[in-house]
Amino acid sequence: MKTYMEYFKEICTIPHASFETDKMQEFLVNHCKKNGFEVSVDKAGNIHAFKGKPRICLQAHYDMVCVGDAPNIKLIQKDGFLSAKNSSLGADNGVGVAYMMCMMDRYDDFEVIFTNNEEVGLWGVAKFEGVVKSPNLLNLDSEEDDRVSIGCAGSVDIDATIKIDKTKSNGYLYELVIDDFPGGHSGIEIHKNIPNSIKFIAKFIKENKGKIVEFNAGERRNSIAANAKVKAIFDKELGKIPDYIKAEFFGKKDAQIYTFSDKLLNMLCIFSQGVRAFNTKLNIPEDSINLSTAKEKDDVFEVLFFARSMSKDGLENSKFETIALAKSFGFDVRTENQTTPWKPEINEFSEYILNSLKKYKSDVKFTAVHAGLECGVFLAKQPNLKVTSIGPNIFSPHSINERFDMASGDLIFKAVDEIVKNA
Repeated sequence: MKTYMEYFKEICTIPHASFETDKMQEFLVNHCKKNGFEVSVDKAGNIHAFKGKPRICLQAHYDMVCVGDAPNIKLIQKDGFLSAKNSSLGADNGVGVAYMMCMMDRYDDFEVIFTNNEEVGLWGVAKFEGVVKSPNLLNLDSEEDDRVSIGCAGSVDIDATIKIDKTKSNGYLYELVIDDFPGGHSGIEIHKNIPNSIKFIAKFIKENKGKIVEFNAGERRNSIAANAKVKAIFDKELGKIPDYIKAEFFGKKDAQIYTFSDKLLNMLCIFSQGVRAFNTKLNIPEDSINLSTAKEKDDVFEVLFFARSMSKDGLENSKFETIALAKSFGFDVRTENQTTPWKPEINEFSEYILNSLKKYKSDVKFTAVHAGLECGVFLAKQPNLKVTSIGPNIFSPHSINERFDMASGDLIFKAVDEIVKNA
C-alpha cells in the first residue's frame, strides 16, 4: 500500500496545469475504479466517486498553478521541506489529492470529489453536475495546519479592455524586464505587501515620461504579478535604472506607441493594490484586490483585476470602485466568475473536525481564509451540507518559492485517516 508521499511524487510527474488536466483525470479515474468505487466524470471534468453508504466526502482539486518550469517539476527535499527547482510545486492541492488516494486504498463507505480547474476561478466546481451523497464534506485545500477553516472569501474577475490603436512616434527605445519578483497567492499572501511587477514597471515608465510600445505583464488571475516585459520610448536616454529592472537600449528610433499610453499608465499607477479593509475579529483581510495581468490580446489591451471579500457587500463595493476607475480612463469593463463568500459557521461537523485535529495539534482553532474555497460553492448548491476545510502547511503557493512542510503533512494525514475511519 502506497504512502501519501509516494502518491504525491507520482502526481508531480503528471502534467496537470489548469485546463490541461486530461492525463491527471485519467490517472485518478483509474485509481477510483481499481479500488471498486462507482465513478462518474461530468462535462467540466469533475470526478465524483463513492463506495457503500458514505458518511463523509473528501474533496480536493486536481489542477495546479504552473509557475516557472512547471509542469516540469524537479523535486527538492531539504530540511524537512519539499519544493521544486525553479517552479511551483503543486502541493496546492496535490497533497490533498494524495491523501484521498490513500483513503480510497484503506476504507469503504465513503465518497470523494476531485474537482477540476479550481485555480482559474472555481471553474470546475461551479459546473459540478452531481449531488454530494454524504451529509458532511471535508475540503483538503487549506494551507495552515493549526486552523480549521469554516469560512472563505468570495471573489470576482474585473476585466477592463480597450481597443489597441497605435501612432508613430520617435524617441529612445528600451526593452524593460522584471523577471525576479517573488510572486505569491493573491488571497492568503495579499497582506504581505509582495511587490507587483505591473505596478513597479508602470511607475518607472510614468516617472520617466515614457510612452508604451508593447506591454505584457503578470501571469494569472490569482497570483501577484511577478514578471513584466515592456517596450517603451523616452524623450531622452534613461539615467539610473533600478536594479530590479533589466534594460536593453536600442537607440533613438521611430516606434508605434499606444495612443492610450498615458491613460493606461495613469490607471495602473493610481490603482491601489492589496488589502482595502482588515477584519480584526478573524485577523485576516476583509477586502482586497489584485492587479493580476496587463497585456495585449487579439488587438485588444486587457487589464485583469481580481477582487476578494469576506462579505457580499464588500465584494460589490470593490467591484463598483474598480469599474468606475477603469471607465474613467476610457476602458470597457465586464465582470465574471463571481462567487459568494462562505459565511463562517460552527456546527457539529466542524466541532468534530476540530476535536479530531486537536489530538495531533493542540493549538488548532477555527478560522476563515481570505481566499476561495470550493466549500462555499458546494454549500450554495446544497444548503444542508456541513462543510469544513483543513490542510498542511504550504508556504508561498502559486510561486517558485512554494514549500511543503513534510512533518505538517504527516500530521494532517493522521488526522484525516482518523476522521474517515470514525465518520
